[in-house]
Amino acid sequence: MRSWQQERRRRTRHLIELGGLIKKAGIAELTGDDRAMILGALLWMAEKLQSEDGDRARKLWAEKGKEAFAAEHAGGTPATRREHHQDLA
Repeated sequence: MRSWQQERRRRTRHLIELGGLIKKAGIAELTGDDRAMILGALLWMAEKLQSEDGDRARKLWAEKGKEAFAAEHAGGTPATRREHHQDLA
């Protein structure tokens, strides 16, 4: 297989995994699969990460993600074990 084919497969897998996170978080269902709304939320996240609250957001969101992965591993789902962190809304 050529190197460009391998790179394309790696990129495709990466994009599929990122899309899986959207699905895993319940975002597709919660937004009615509204792509504009999902993009808007992602742009809001990017703005937040570039703001003076960026480090705080990174820590909070990383913690929530780790908790969700742990809950999933323990047999739950991230959507059913959410905690309400509205500090950054």
